[in-house]
Amino acid sequence: MSGELVRREEVGELVGRLSGDQVDSRERGRLLAQLTALLAGGFRAAGARATLSGRWLADVVSDIAPHIPVRDLDTLRLHHGGLSGDALAEALVRQASRATAGVGAAGGTLAAVQHAAPPTLLIAPIQLAAETVAVVAVELKLVAELHVLYGRAPLAPAPQVAAAYVGSWAAKRGVDLSQKLGLGVVLGAAARQQLRRRVARRLGRNLSTMAPFLAGAVAGADLNRRETRALGAALIAELRSS
Repeated sequence: MSGELVRREEVGELVGRLSGDQVDSRERGRLLAQLTALLAGGFRAAGARATLSGRWLADVVSDIAPHIPVRDLDTLRLHHGGLSGDALAEALVRQASRATAGVGAAGGTLAAVQHAAPPTLLIAPIQLAAETVAVVAVELKLVAELHVLYGRAPLAPAPQVAAAYVGSWAAKRGVDLSQKLGLGVVLGAAARQQLRRRVARRLGRNLSTMAPFLAGAVAGADLNRRETRALGAALIAELRSS
């Protein structure tokens, strides 16, 4: 097993835990710090330009997408008191919004610690990248589970389904089931460019968590909550009408 695969699986496991439902603020902060450490090598190897352009982060998102846990419909209903249909969809959006808000708050809290200890500011860009990856992972889980809920989950091997959900997240649209997902499916050039642009925009917006003291925690939580709610609302509107 190569070192790259070990890193990918470790990152996938961490983002899977970060996207979970029962994660308190202290644990989320600890997981985010671990994710920052895991991504540090790749960040430095890729360079700041590749990261800010979204190229490296798009690769990371594509790599970890198949490792994000997605619940089936029975499990979703079990975890939400038997809710179904639009009521369950709204519950999933609320849950994901709380999770991404928690990531933003954790990132802001870590940034506050960094401002109090200037030498650690060197890791701030890496932490920002890690926070962006964590937020995207939570939203990818939401995208996938909304497709499951509305009976729009693609029937294909897991890597191809994950790629389809990454494309759905990047476009803020449902998966087009009229296009069969073959074994060799990958994100096309246009979809990959769209993914890079969207990840880069999200990275830029998450700069608010770098504000001094705890202002970043408040700003990061609010931004992520609003972004996730908007994504969920757009997908629900499309999936329920198709």
